Amino acid sequence: MKDLTRYFYNLFISNGVSENTAEYLNVIIGIVILVIIIFIIDFVMKKVFVAIFRAYASRSKNTFDDYLVKNKTFDYLAHIVPLWLIIWIVPKLFLAFPKAEKYLENLFNIMAVVLVIWILRSILRTFRDFLKSLPSFKDKPIDSYVQVFMIFVWLIGGILVFSLMTGKSIWAFLTALGAMSAVLLLIFKDTILGFVASIQVAVNDTVRIGDWITMEKYGADGDVIEINLSSVKVQNFDKTITTIPTYYLTSESFRNWRGMMNSGGRRIKRSLLIKTSSITFLSDDDIKQLKNIEIIKDYLENLQETITKHNTEQKIDKSLLINGRNLSNMGIFRVYVELYLQNHPYINKEMTIMSRQLAPTAQGTPLEIYAFSNDKVWKNYEKIMADIFDHLLAAIPYFKLEVFEFNYNTDI
Repeated sequence: MKDLTRYFYNLFISNGVSENTAEYLNVIIGIVILVIIIFIIDFVMKKVFVAIFRAYASRSKNTFDDYLVKNKTFDYLAHIVPLWLIIWIVPKLFLAFPKAEKYLENLFNIMAVVLVIWILRSILRTFRDFLKSLPSFKDKPIDSYVQVFMIFVWLIGGILVFSLMTGKSIWAFLTALGAMSAVLLLIFKDTILGFVASIQVAVNDTVRIGDWITMEKYGADGDVIEINLSSVKVQNFDKTITTIPTYYLTSESFRNWRGMMNSGGRRIKRSLLIKTSSITFLSDDDIKQLKNIEIIKDYLENLQETITKHNTEQKIDKSLLINGRNLSNMGIFRVYVELYLQNHPYINKEMTIMSRQLAPTAQGTPLEIYAFSNDKVWKNYEKIMADIFDHLLAAIPYFKLEVFEFNYNTDI
């Protein structure tokens, strides 16, 4: 090879050209020929080598090689042969120019380091995409781990490049790096915190991709679409994207709705404000009228019989309704609500169903409905809840109750 790289030099010398001129002409012609050869080899490698692997990947049932093609791994591998050829020939071609040969050798060695980093990056991205396609890894923060590996790869690559550029040993650079550790910790504080947080999130299984989380402090209310080393991306229900630093998921509180989504229903917890002055005891005529409501007819008959028996045995003076045991319109309505929910087709009967009276307020006495819809889809859930409360609001007057609302004088 040495004789081949000196061919034009010997040719010019034999034709009476000066040595200095012969050296320059030999290098120039050699560079032109080398560039042409490298372009041809690189073109052939891409057209043949890459095309073969792409054809194989398209026929293979395994999806891993498809991701290798997608991330251009074979395209980067195709550059290895041309670059190796350059690194091998350049020292022989620039034999008469040792300084230039040294600079070029370092330059192409740096290019080799960068090429190896790009190949490793494409392979790591391939593993990331492949693992995300597996059901067991689909909701795991794979991006975080890939980014951590890439940080180490770039760090090692940076050390090698520094060593090649300065001519100093790797150990000398690591020694200087140790002295700068405090500064580096400060610079990479967020990265380190994010790395630790991503491990905690994965180990403790606090957040997965696809989880619905709410973090009011940062305006996040939607589905987690990405977890990486530095941030968590949440697509809100209005289709905006909120980015939260990963370590905030371990240092601050947030709400994860996964438990609800994995349960048998979605909770309905809402109150009706009953006007307190409308709450009263029921007379016999009132009870007789309420017995026309089929859902509480049997309940009223059994309860009225029990109360009448008790008042008779105790010889209660019933000239005033307040004496003895009585039925109130609020109490009967509360029972009606529970029976209505228990018979509702979209309420989960295996979970808690309850209507309870809360402490009276200046805006009335709250009657809280607590139940779980068996459909957890947001749109359907809202429709179910709206239908329930439409019915209850319309049913309230039958019990001689009123819903509290502020009165406004429209004449003013």
